[in-house]
Amino acid sequence: MVTVAISGLHGTGKTTAAEALSEKFDLRHVSAGSVFRRLAKEKNMSLKEFSSYVEDHPEIDRKMDGKIAREAEKDNVLLDARLAGWMAKDADIRILLTAPLEKRVQRISERDGRPYEEVKEETLAREESEKKRYRELYDIDVNDHSVFDLIINTEKFDQDQMIQLLEKAIKLVSE
Repeated sequence: MVTVAISGLHGTGKTTAAEALSEKFDLRHVSAGSVFRRLAKEKNMSLKEFSSYVEDHPEIDRKMDGKIAREAEKDNVLLDARLAGWMAKDADIRILLTAPLEKRVQRISERDGRPYEEVKEETLAREESEKKRYRELYDIDVNDHSVFDLIINTEKFDQDQMIQLLEKAIKLVSE
């Protein structure tokens, strides 16, 4: 029985890693990003527009982040969220995935089939909005990485290598 929290900026590979690892370890996968994208789509808003909207509707963040915190109290779960590392205080392992902005934007642009500059503008706006919201709502400094047990720059590894590294770490803490 294990609880894993994976955090990181957009385009670092959180969801890619979470999907593979939840399958490998037979863990429930809870993804805040998927919920956020679904809510934006339901309101017919871009992610940038929805991020601005959420700034004026803090109940959306509280609801999503509260779900992450509640799920973290259960066993056999992999949490994939920007704030997973902060919300899952008792997780067996809290992982932060990082990558330079250019690499992250390139990944998102290729994944979504959208122009690089458009994705870059949206990504920077979303991340600034989140930084502000999380400070105001929870007094969390997203640049303080001291809560994490493992930090990996995903630019340094291909997808399979990254997942292998994370598998080894999870095995070590679950033994």
